[in-house]
Amino acid sequence: MAFIDTEKLFDIPAREALLDRAFGPNRRAKTCERLREGRLAADGLSFVARADDRLIGTLRFWHVRAGGLPALMLGPIAVDPLFRSMGLGADMIRLGLDRARQIGHQAVILVGDAPYYQRFGFSRSLTEALDMPGPVDPARFLGLELEPGALAGARGLVRPTGAIPLVAAERAVSHRRAA
Repeated sequence: MAFIDTEKLFDIPAREALLDRAFGPNRRAKTCERLREGRLAADGLSFVARADDRLIGTLRFWHVRAGGLPALMLGPIAVDPLFRSMGLGADMIRLGLDRARQIGHQAVILVGDAPYYQRFGFSRSLTEALDMPGPVDPARFLGLELEPGALAGARGLVRPTGAIPLVAAERAVSHRRAA
């Protein structure tokens, strides 16, 4: 029996192994990775699925500015191949979107399969005036307003805004002082 839980620190190795298996050796070269690189996931919006104490799914959200407006970026999401087609990915997405709405977030963007994400309300029309910081298939660049009108007027580049891990921030300060 699978269940969804909030991601814990001890989940990191299993999560990274699952993502490597799901997306292959070039997963870190994707444009969305540029928005996550060196950042912490949005607080309270990292989830895992477990079965028999084994991590079998992962979903995370990240803070971004979508053409100057605050938003979340959904992804990556992955489910172990042995547990796919059981609705686990959809359950994680619904939980994540509900939690994001409860926390007060107003919009979510992602790069993914439009027919899959449309059932959650994602649409290409909400991202037509936005640009990613690298190549993406425009048909796969989708948005969802958790609050009606949240992406109205969103134009321009999507940029990362999430927290940077304290260790990385301390290194950057030390490097600037040494220069």
